[in-house]
Amino acid sequence: MTALEKATGDVVFKFEPFVLHVLCRELEDAQLLHSVAIDSGFRNSGITVGRGGKITMAVRSTHCLEVPLSHKGRLMVSEEYIEFLVRVANQKMEENI
Repeated sequence: MTALEKATGDVVFKFEPFVLHVLCRELEDAQLLHSVAIDSGFRNSGITVGRGGKITMAVRSTHCLEVPLSHKGRLMVSEEYIEFLVRVANQKMEENI
């Protein structure tokens, strides 16, 4: 809170979703991993095949959070709300684990 109160610009609370990139030897391996990821709740997962034939499977979570806290140095939310955001982000981190 001390650092936030000293901020002079815009401050955003941001929690990035889990991302795991896996290089696969065969497309079938990527498809199997994709099925497992989707079935496990990682709905933003996908397969990419590069120009050189490199097959990458990305396991991606949907657990993200981005909330503005201050604008031009002016705090726009209460300390109680920031504590709530931290609890929500920590819960999302537990879900990622």
